[in-house]
Amino acid sequence: MPRIQLVLAAAVALALGACSQQSPTTASAPAATSAPAARAATTGAAASAGTTPDIGIKLAYIDHAVKPGDNFFEYANGGWLKTAQIPADRSSIGSFYDVFVATEKHTAELIRNAGADNPAAGSNARKIADYYAAYMDTAAIDKAGLAPLEPELGAIDAIRTRKDLARVLGSRLRADVDPINATHFHTQHLFGLFVTKGLEETSTQIPYLLQGGLGMPSRDYYLSKDPHMVQAREAYKTYVAALLKQAGIAGADAKATAILALEIKIAQAQESLVDSEDIHKADTLWSTAEFPKKAPGLDWPVYFKAAGLEGVPRFDVWQASAISGESKLVASQPIDAWKDLLVFHTLNGAAPLLPKPFEQLNFDFYGKTLSGTPEQQARWKRAVAATNSDLGDAVGQLYVNKYFPASSRAAAQAMVKNLLAAYRSGIRNLTWMSPATRKKAEEKLDTLKVGVGYPDQWRDYSSLVVKPDDALGNHIRAIEFEYALAKARIGKPIDDNQWWMTPQTVNAVNLPLQNALNFPAAILQPPFFDAKADPAANYGAIGAIIGHEISHSFDNTGADFDAHGRLKNWWTPADLKHFEAATAALARQYSQYQAFPGVYVNGRQTLGEDIADVSGLTAAYRAYHLSLDGKPAPTIDGLTGDQRFFIAFGQAWRSKARDAALRQQLATDVHAPAKFRAETVRNLDPWYQAFDVQPDAKLYLKPGQRVKIW
Repeated sequence: MPRIQLVLAAAVALALGACSQQSPTTASAPAATSAPAARAATTGAAASAGTTPDIGIKLAYIDHAVKPGDNFFEYANGGWLKTAQIPADRSSIGSFYDVFVATEKHTAELIRNAGADNPAAGSNARKIADYYAAYMDTAAIDKAGLAPLEPELGAIDAIRTRKDLARVLGSRLRADVDPINATHFHTQHLFGLFVTKGLEETSTQIPYLLQGGLGMPSRDYYLSKDPHMVQAREAYKTYVAALLKQAGIAGADAKATAILALEIKIAQAQESLVDSEDIHKADTLWSTAEFPKKAPGLDWPVYFKAAGLEGVPRFDVWQASAISGESKLVASQPIDAWKDLLVFHTLNGAAPLLPKPFEQLNFDFYGKTLSGTPEQQARWKRAVAATNSDLGDAVGQLYVNKYFPASSRAAAQAMVKNLLAAYRSGIRNLTWMSPATRKKAEEKLDTLKVGVGYPDQWRDYSSLVVKPDDALGNHIRAIEFEYALAKARIGKPIDDNQWWMTPQTVNAVNLPLQNALNFPAAILQPPFFDAKADPAANYGAIGAIIGHEISHSFDNTGADFDAHGRLKNWWTPADLKHFEAATAALARQYSQYQAFPGVYVNGRQTLGEDIADVSGLTAAYRAYHLSLDGKPAPTIDGLTGDQRFFIAFGQAWRSKARDAALRQQLATDVHAPAKFRAETVRNLDPWYQAFDVQPDAKLYLKPGQRVKIW
């Protein structure tokens, strides 16, 4: 991310994109498509010539041997890049990693101390303490073996007919969706469920049905002819066989071949990431009665009953062709192949919480092979991450109470207000936009709801059972708990103030259906925001992040939603034509960036994030100058205010990633790699003036080629 990556492919949540690169790699990879992206907030402080090199931008990171106009990413970060080492248990390192590590340290302390005062049974503190203790109790995990999975494995073994298969598939439907990648859910589900407001209505929440069923990160891993993807498929088949053998299942090699063959068919039925991001293709309402006709093959009445959804009148079928295609496979492929697939997905999804041999096999594939990470994270780090995931709001309350005072929230809210004013100024000064469209754009700003730090209402975990000696059971119950919450929202009004991230999440998100933004507390800290830093540094870093998230309300997806969060065109034909031409030019610009020899960024795939980067940086620059209140910016450490602003932006994207992780990002993420996001500056005229960038520079764009959208 910065990635909240995702919309329910793009409409449900648009995130920043960077923190997903810093998350643990021990869990098995998600199997669905993805969603759009977003960002964060904070406020600036007065600058002084006495600012030290450790406050705001880092002078030591700058490589003066590189011309800013040739490679701005390396100019801003080259000094750091020369010595930075990716930790053995990580797939990348950078600015987001720094914030993640600081936050991890704080949450680890809170989680480990949650049981210090012997909290009452059933309290949040007791649940946190017991969840963490169970995760750390490897002796109990080894003793339990596969016992926690026996009910699921027994149900799979009992499948004899297609009706039985539909019943088991339905019983496994879950809503454990990655809040940042809104269409990502766990591998053991053929489909995934997401519940939020309908695309064209303002009051009622409906269920969205999403494609799934894959064990590798995306369909590209199954269909691409790229040699690295071909190698990944072979490694995956080896992993599948090894996991089955570890479980004592006979004929593992043959079953692995059949499982991969079935998943390839599922991948062929699925829609691409680019198509999944097209919100208009996702506006597909089916009544429950229409499923047997529109998606024949799966016994839908049995499926919905087993999923606890038999009374639901309608669904938004996000990837309609994929749902139909996968349903046909349920009827056409051998029942035994489906049973083998379900057994593997059950083991695979649980592997990080099974005895050591299962856990190690899982990491060796998803961590080492797919992400290039040599070593697994220490168990306490994985336990902290898991507790944060399954008891996020409970930990979040502790985090906010200790690390995010009211003064920090007020400061962030003030900066958000300033960015909104700058954005409004930009809209009013667009020469190409008609008064009618401008009025609608301003209405979106008027109704935009901005959540800073933490939600006003916390999740109630009273019904979630957590035991101190049942790690896998705790996780399974947490997933079931989320599913029950999602089902309970169906048919009810949406709360536009609902949060989709925990306070300790290092990210930010734009929610088009709610016309809302979430800026979690954790991202509001150095190096993105520092109260001791000068305004140029703060606006270049966190200001651009805030602007990024605001801009998602007006990117290629957000611009399709009106002030009430409805999928509705509010553009005049001429204005829309101009907007689409500008965004197409940006897509072409990013498609020219080459990550590896012959491997380029897909500018259509990353377009929403790229629009938000350009527009967010533009708004942040405008807000920075508004903050000066007509006074000249001081020169600090030999750098002008504008130079410090742009360097702060470049350093916010400071990152180094392993090749395997970068290849995975190119295939699965709606965010461009960080080094290309830093080059966003080439679209802003003031950058050329700040660094005297001339036409012979490699990043130089003629004035008419510089993309200006908002």
